[in-house]
Amino acid sequence: MSSNKIPRFPKPYWREIELPSFEALNEDLSVDVAVVGAGITGITAAYLLTQEGLKVAILEAGTVLNGTTGHTTAKLTAQHDIIYDELISHFGEEKARQYYESTSSAIEFVERLVNEKGIDCDFSKEDAYVYATTEQSKKKLGTESEAYQRLGIPGTLKDTIPFNIQVTGALAMHNQAQYHPLKFLRALLDEAVKAGCQVYEHTTAWDIEDAEGSQPVVVTKGGNRVSCKHVIMASHFPFYDKPGLYFARMYASRSYAIGIKPAKEYPGGMYISADDPPRSIRYTPIDGEKLIIVGGEKHKTGQGEDTMKHFEALEAFAEEVFGIKEYAYRWSAQDLITLDKVPYIGPITEDRLNVLLATGFKKWGMTTGIFAGHLLRDYVLDRDNPYKDLYSPHRFQADPELKNVITTNLDVAKHLIKGKIEFVPKDADELVAGEGCSVMFNGKRAGGYKDDNGKLFVVDTTCTHLGCECEWNHAEKTWDCPCHGSRYSFKGEVIEGPAKEGLELLSEG
Repeated sequence: MSSNKIPRFPKPYWREIELPSFEALNEDLSVDVAVVGAGITGITAAYLLTQEGLKVAILEAGTVLNGTTGHTTAKLTAQHDIIYDELISHFGEEKARQYYESTSSAIEFVERLVNEKGIDCDFSKEDAYVYATTEQSKKKLGTESEAYQRLGIPGTLKDTIPFNIQVTGALAMHNQAQYHPLKFLRALLDEAVKAGCQVYEHTTAWDIEDAEGSQPVVVTKGGNRVSCKHVIMASHFPFYDKPGLYFARMYASRSYAIGIKPAKEYPGGMYISADDPPRSIRYTPIDGEKLIIVGGEKHKTGQGEDTMKHFEALEAFAEEVFGIKEYAYRWSAQDLITLDKVPYIGPITEDRLNVLLATGFKKWGMTTGIFAGHLLRDYVLDRDNPYKDLYSPHRFQADPELKNVITTNLDVAKHLIKGKIEFVPKDADELVAGEGCSVMFNGKRAGGYKDDNGKLFVVDTTCTHLGCECEWNHAEKTWDCPCHGSRYSFKGEVIEGPAKEGLELLSEG
């Protein structure tokens, strides 16, 4: 049962600022670069390209900075859990070092612009820590520390962290940072617009014509056409994905965060646990105090228990470790994870060089998203970049990619079958106010939600992407696909791809 403290509706702290608004596209355009998606990657790329004198248009299906970028914990760090020993094993020392260098370059970029342009975005340098609570994870930290030394990463093994958490050890990565991402990106967007960037909200990119040629055309859902020399897909999940089969090469994972004012003083630093369930901790300044952001929990989209229980688990952890004086924010995010855990950044296929994408940031988009903007700029300008091979969407690492292809797609097949044969015990008219679940409607499986006023919404839960049956997400009041991560509102509207078409609304009233 939810506590009395938990906010009734999800609300991310980062969205509590004023952001610019833009009209929808209602005409055809011709630009140098069409950027699809107004999140961290799209805005960074647009900013960099406009500084080079290119004519850029951003097309955003919703509103600017309201996707995953607005639902982050906003750590600017190259410490992406325990990863460097694994990268050395699968890619070799050179590419593992490149991963550290490329993600670290994003921190340097933010710090430089903050200082040069006086951007007020609560930027601060902090050490980042991975901490262990078991002996097994302590050993992993020791191995990871050795990887740091081999790669020249400044880090230190420690025995404790300054919280009431029983740890077996911790590994610090020094000279990392945190910030308010939307304040920073709002400044970049303002600069891009001043340099001539055109921005269109409520404009859904639907298809790309002549994708194999030198003049691709983005076609919007409203029928407008944007002719360009390059398309950058920065839409989280690439809306034009089937040529590269990206839906089969990534999986979607959800995680959760809460924002609290603590009863105890926060000592600084950023932290993440090495053990499950994951816990992420950082602070941000708010009204002369510190807001503690506690993140964690994770599960594949559309799979797992009642999603409200994840918020309850974070609340219990925060109460135990910090004490909760005020609890005003809770939110969740969806992240895409590639089969070898390294993002895909570059041409969508080897014969579509003018159609570029960035996806699969594995919950670490604050650094990889900013770096992706730089790498995509270099692709557009045909510049050399030493990191192209590492992030190439066409790479194939036999270990672990082949194994993960099989595992991931067996999981998809399991949920495809499960949804078709699942027993549905409840009729739609049996729902109570605030309840949503799979129901029987006119003799067939459907999805029902009854709002607090007793109004009933019934949708066909068959995902319009590839036909899996969606599951109810209680915490977000959404229908989520367990196969490829598409998400829909309780009315059936698309919230997150790869689906483009909404669920059929069977009944409302």
